[in-house]
Amino acid sequence: MQYLSKKRLSLPNGYFVNSSQVPLAKDVNKLLLRNGSETFPVQKLSIAIKKSNFFFTIQNEFKNKLYGFVRVTSDKGLNANLWNLSAEKGINQNLFYLVLLQVTLEKINREMPGCSVSVQAPVSSFKSLENSGFILDPNGIRVMGYKL
Repeated sequence: MQYLSKKRLSLPNGYFVNSSQVPLAKDVNKLLLRNGSETFPVQKLSIAIKKSNFFFTIQNEFKNKLYGFVRVTSDKGLNANLWNLSAEKGINQNLFYLVLLQVTLEKINREMPGCSVSVQAPVSSFKSLENSGFILDPNGIRVMGYKL
Protein backbone atom coordinates (compact mmCIF):
# COMPACT_ATOMS: atom_id res chain seq x y z
CA MET A 1 0.00 0.00 0.00
CA GLN A 2 1.43 3.34 -1.00
CA TYR A 3 1.50 6.27 1.34
CA LEU A 4 -0.55 9.19 0.07
CA SER A 5 -0.33 12.33 2.16
CA LYS A 6 -3.61 14.03 2.90
CA LYS A 7 -2.14 17.52 2.74
CA ARG A 8 1.24 19.20 2.56
CA LEU A 9 2.41 20.00 6.09
CA SER A 10 4.23 23.25 6.79
CA LEU A 11 6.87 23.90 9.39
CA PRO A 12 6.80 27.10 11.47
CA ASN A 13 8.72 30.08 10.06
CA GLY A 14 12.47 29.62 10.26
CA TYR A 15 12.38 25.81 10.27
CA PHE A 16 13.30 23.70 7.26
CA VAL A 17 13.83 20.08 6.22
CA ASN A 18 17.36 19.22 5.13
CA SER A 19 18.58 16.08 3.41
CA SER A 20 21.84 17.27 1.92
CA GLN A 21 23.98 18.27 4.91
CA VAL A 22 25.03 15.21 6.92
CA PRO A 23 24.36 16.01 10.57
CA LEU A 24 27.07 15.53 13.16
CA ALA A 25 26.58 12.34 15.15
CA LYS A 26 27.08 14.26 18.39
CA ASP A 27 24.15 16.55 17.45
CA VAL A 28 21.94 13.55 16.65
CA ASN A 29 22.91 12.02 20.00
CA LYS A 30 21.97 15.27 21.79
CA LEU A 31 18.54 15.20 20.14
CA LEU A 32 18.07 11.52 20.99
CA LEU A 33 19.09 12.18 24.60
CA ARG A 34 16.69 15.15 24.94
CA ASN A 35 13.99 12.84 23.64
CA GLY A 36 14.75 10.07 26.13
CA SER A 37 16.08 7.74 23.43
CA GLU A 38 19.20 5.61 23.47
CA THR A 39 22.41 7.29 22.28
CA PHE A 40 25.25 5.64 20.39
CA PRO A 41 29.05 5.87 20.12
CA VAL A 42 29.72 8.89 17.92
CA GLN A 43 31.96 7.09 15.43
CA LYS A 44 29.50 4.22 14.91
CA LEU A 45 26.52 6.57 14.59
CA SER A 46 28.43 8.72 12.10
CA ILE A 47 29.14 5.66 9.94
CA ALA A 48 25.50 4.52 10.23
CA ILE A 49 24.23 7.92 9.06
CA LYS A 50 26.63 8.02 6.11
CA LYS A 51 25.81 4.43 5.07
CA SER A 52 22.06 5.00 5.29
CA ASN A 53 20.15 5.24 2.01
CA PHE A 54 19.01 8.70 3.04
CA PHE A 55 18.15 10.87 6.03
CA PHE A 56 16.16 13.98 6.87
CA THR A 57 16.73 16.60 9.54
CA ILE A 58 14.66 19.50 10.74
CA GLN A 59 16.72 22.57 11.50
CA ASN A 60 16.17 26.23 12.26
CA GLU A 61 17.83 28.88 10.14
CA PHE A 62 18.50 31.03 13.23
CA LYS A 63 19.86 28.35 15.60
CA ASN A 64 22.55 25.75 15.05
CA LYS A 65 20.51 22.89 16.49
CA LEU A 66 18.70 19.77 15.27
CA TYR A 67 14.95 19.71 15.90
CA GLY A 68 14.20 16.45 14.11
CA PHE A 69 15.97 13.48 12.58
CA VAL A 70 15.28 10.20 10.82
CA ARG A 71 17.47 7.94 8.70
CA VAL A 72 16.44 5.17 6.34
CA THR A 73 18.07 1.91 5.34
CA SER A 74 16.67 -0.43 2.73
CA ASP A 75 17.39 -3.44 0.58
CA LYS A 76 15.41 -1.50 -2.10
CA GLY A 77 13.34 -4.57 -2.76
CA LEU A 78 11.27 -5.64 0.22
CA ASN A 79 12.09 -3.58 3.29
CA ALA A 80 12.70 0.00 4.31
CA ASN A 81 13.62 0.73 7.91
CA LEU A 82 13.32 4.09 9.66
CA TRP A 83 15.89 4.52 12.41
CA ASN A 84 16.46 7.08 15.14
CA LEU A 85 13.19 8.93 14.48
CA SER A 86 13.32 11.82 16.90
CA ALA A 87 11.81 15.27 17.31
CA GLU A 88 12.48 18.04 19.80
CA LYS A 89 10.10 18.11 22.75
CA GLY A 90 7.71 21.03 22.90
CA ILE A 91 4.64 22.38 21.18
CA ASN A 92 5.94 21.48 17.71
CA GLN A 93 7.04 17.91 18.47
CA ASN A 94 4.02 16.22 16.86
CA LEU A 95 4.31 18.45 13.78
CA PHE A 96 8.04 17.71 13.48
CA TYR A 97 7.31 13.97 13.59
CA LEU A 98 4.54 14.30 11.01
CA VAL A 99 6.72 16.31 8.62
CA LEU A 100 9.61 13.84 8.94
CA LEU A 101 7.27 10.92 8.32
CA GLN A 102 5.60 12.64 5.36
CA VAL A 103 8.82 13.46 3.49
CA THR A 104 10.33 10.08 4.32
CA LEU A 105 7.33 8.03 3.19
CA GLU A 106 6.99 10.08 0.01
CA LYS A 107 10.65 9.41 -0.85
CA ILE A 108 10.28 5.69 -0.09
CA ASN A 109 7.22 5.54 -2.37
CA ARG A 110 9.13 7.27 -5.19
CA GLU A 111 12.43 5.44 -4.90
CA MET A 112 11.56 2.12 -3.24
CA PRO A 113 7.99 1.30 -4.22
CA GLY A 114 6.59 -1.87 -2.72
CA CYS A 115 8.87 -1.91 0.31
CA SER A 116 7.26 -2.63 3.65
CA VAL A 117 8.23 -0.03 6.23
CA SER A 118 9.28 -0.61 9.82
CA VAL A 119 10.19 2.04 12.35
CA GLN A 120 12.45 2.28 15.38
CA ALA A 121 10.94 5.17 17.33
CA PRO A 122 10.24 6.50 20.82
CA VAL A 123 6.84 6.46 22.50
CA SER A 124 6.52 10.21 21.91
CA SER A 125 6.13 9.50 18.17
CA PHE A 126 3.29 6.95 18.43
CA LYS A 127 0.46 9.43 17.83
CA SER A 128 2.21 10.78 14.72
CA LEU A 129 2.94 7.27 13.48
CA GLU A 130 -0.74 6.32 13.80
CA ASN A 131 -1.78 9.55 12.04
CA SER A 132 0.61 8.61 9.22
CA GLY A 133 -1.04 5.22 8.75
CA PHE A 134 1.22 2.95 10.80
CA ILE A 135 -0.32 0.13 12.80
CA LEU A 136 1.25 -0.02 16.23
CA ASP A 137 2.02 -3.31 17.93
CA PRO A 138 0.58 -5.71 15.34
CA ASN A 139 -0.08 -9.17 16.76
CA GLY A 140 1.61 -8.30 20.04
CA ILE A 141 5.04 -7.71 18.48
CA ARG A 142 6.62 -5.02 20.58
CA VAL A 143 10.36 -4.82 19.98
CA MET A 144 12.78 -5.13 17.13
CA GLY A 145 16.25 -3.98 18.01
CA TYR A 146 19.53 -3.47 16.27
CA LYS A 147 22.71 -2.49 18.09
CA LEU A 148 25.13 -0.22 16.27
